[in-house]
Amino acid sequence: MISRILVSGVSGPIGVALLSSLRTRGCEIARLVRGASTSEDQIAWNPAQPISPETVSGFDAVIHLAGESIVGRWTSEKKSKIRNSRVEGTRNLAQALAQTKNKPQVFICSSAIGYYGNRGDEVLNEQSASGSGFLPEVCREWEAATKAAADARIRTVQLRTGVVLSPKGGALGQMLTPFKMGVGGRIGNGRQWMSWIDVRDMVGAIHHILHSDLQGPVNMVAPKPVTNAEFTKTLASVLSRPAIFPMPAFVVKLAFGEMGETVLLGSQRVEPAQLIGSGYQFHFRDLRASLENLLKN
Repeated sequence: MISRILVSGVSGPIGVALLSSLRTRGCEIARLVRGASTSEDQIAWNPAQPISPETVSGFDAVIHLAGESIVGRWTSEKKSKIRNSRVEGTRNLAQALAQTKNKPQVFICSSAIGYYGNRGDEVLNEQSASGSGFLPEVCREWEAATKAAADARIRTVQLRTGVVLSPKGGALGQMLTPFKMGVGGRIGNGRQWMSWIDVRDMVGAIHHILHSDLQGPVNMVAPKPVTNAEFTKTLASVLSRPAIFPMPAFVVKLAFGEMGETVLLGSQRVEPAQLIGSGYQFHFRDLRASLENLLKN
């Protein structure tokens, strides 16, 4: 029985939706927050510093979603924040959980399909090798930082998350304004693969993982990835707008630097082998159905 849950990173679209869903199911939630706690359900922490095991003891599950946004120009300072917020925070939390008297049944930690790097048309599952470059390096270190929890026989899961579709932020939230204005279009040649997941399935899959025996990496993506060209065409169609203003690759590189080349032009064709194999039933397998549901209001 999982009823008492500790969650970090609750301010983003995933965290907000997950928190609401857990509470609807009657779970008792505590939140790890940076800075001073302002209510009884908050536990203050600094991801860069060790955590007292007593602080995080007695939870049935711990869901760790916190991390510096990857959006923005990747200066050396930004890269350090991206890496340290994920690796140090995860390592400190995992080590504290490993030392608690009352250990959680499961530790679920964010990761990303950035683990695989830019792989063109190659179909990738959880057994595929990691790629090369900054994001794959960060993801490898991020996942390795959970080791203390796994070594303490806490069932540990790394969520290799794709593009999460939510109208309340994230990639889709940033794309809506230009597409609603009719100035959206494909990025680069549009042939790069986008592995996406509806926020409802992101939350549903986390619930599924909580009550399953899954462990290790789990690809959090829908079963039908699409190319960037197909994504932009479908989004424009759902919004009843044209998609005739492509952003050439050189403009992406000029405007966003390494982040644009990696995130916007990179290609990851990922399948959710673990979720499908363990019986998770997706609410949204097709992009159009997801977008129509998300944007119907």
